[in-house]
Amino acid sequence: MKKILKIFLTLSLTTVLGCSNTDEIYVDLQVDEKEQYSGGDFTAFNTSEEAFGFAGTNLTNSEQIDFGVGNSFFRQSWVSAPASTTARDGLGPFFNSVSCANCHFKDGRGRPPAFDGEKSRGLLLRLTTEGNYPDGSDYVDPIYGGQLHDSAILGHSIKGSYTVSYQTIIEKFDDGTTVELQKPSYHIRDLGYGSLGTSTKISPRIAPQMTGLGLLEAIDESTILAFAIDNNKNEISGRPNYVYDILTKSTKIGRFGWKSNQPNVRQQVAAAFSGDMGITSYLFPNENCPPGVNCDEIPNGGTPEITNINLDRVAVYSSTLAVPARRNHKDQNVLAGKKTFETLQCASCHIPKMKTGNTHPIVSLRNQTIRPYTDLLLHDMGPGLADNAKDFKASGNEWRTQPLWGIGLIQTVNKHTNLLHDGRARNIEEAILWHGGEAQKSKDGYKKLSAQNRKDLLAFINSL
Repeated sequence: MKKILKIFLTLSLTTVLGCSNTDEIYVDLQVDEKEQYSGGDFTAFNTSEEAFGFAGTNLTNSEQIDFGVGNSFFRQSWVSAPASTTARDGLGPFFNSVSCANCHFKDGRGRPPAFDGEKSRGLLLRLTTEGNYPDGSDYVDPIYGGQLHDSAILGHSIKGSYTVSYQTIIEKFDDGTTVELQKPSYHIRDLGYGSLGTSTKISPRIAPQMTGLGLLEAIDESTILAFAIDNNKNEISGRPNYVYDILTKSTKIGRFGWKSNQPNVRQQVAAAFSGDMGITSYLFPNENCPPGVNCDEIPNGGTPEITNINLDRVAVYSSTLAVPARRNHKDQNVLAGKKTFETLQCASCHIPKMKTGNTHPIVSLRNQTIRPYTDLLLHDMGPGLADNAKDFKASGNEWRTQPLWGIGLIQTVNKHTNLLHDGRARNIEEAILWHGGEAQKSKDGYKKLSAQNRKDLLAFINSL
């Protein structure tokens, strides 16, 4: 059931609504009584620093056990082999982190280094070069592989490290207010095995929060493709990425990762174990070693280093984390911000509402009405955010629409508000101002808003 609240608003959407800055109009604000259930039945009503860490409801006894064991492997630190903890040895030989939770602290979001010399807190550098392997993935750096590892086990040099510097860019609103943005540059140093390839592209990627992944996986492919058709009608060119599914040896729609470069949660988890920690699995059985380092001579934690059942348990854990409920969704300023969100056409890509399909192997993820605020499609975000690195079908300007559910609790859970694929935006407003390409019109509309309308829009996004 929906109820209508009529409130008296002053809007400054001159170019969108055709009214002057001082025009006063009535706007119907719709309150969806179930809008707080962001994840359908997979919604957690908790606003503490543990908000991202709850299991969804209606899991079977077996799935609950898998959730608990998967949680322990997600949080536990891995060590180099050989070790007495044989279930958790095999780290490296090159790695960025010793546990999943180091990057996804409390199942939340990473951030860039806060100062020179600080170790990564969930930001890594992908390395790709021109050309494609038979599976469609992009060639990696000929020496350093697909990722720059800034840590190594005892007796080996790290692959390299990096620092970040920032250039200040000024954005000015129509009312004269200015905002300083920070544009990052990455400086690689301490390379242990020679120079990077001359055509190697560097793509920074931050660890996002973990909530709702299984629900996104449960969305029917036909639903995602329908979003692409609808978006094209709205002059927005969202399109799916098509990537390689290792288990089925086939091409699938990409859903996960900043460029939708993974087809499902299990492969995303296995890729993180391999790329971030150097842990082999049945999906990624090979170590990440540069030329001149014989990984066969380095003790490993088994073949593979994470067993099949334990990898699948981490995948179940990652799939069944609940989504935090909306807060303040009936507040009038939040409702006003929701209306502005729609008027600025933000909802063309950050699609508010959809339903999962009825075929997911985890039954409780099926047929859920969810509100993730994404279309899972690639969009051209303009040169300001471009990394110039391809990823399967994704171009250097394209990024997947980031789900917005849970965004307002990142501060509570992770003690920061850094956003976008590299954490450059220090808050939601900065993230909006970095939008370009297909989102340029929405960004320009945001800059025309009055201070109160901007405040209301941010209140709405923070309620998600």
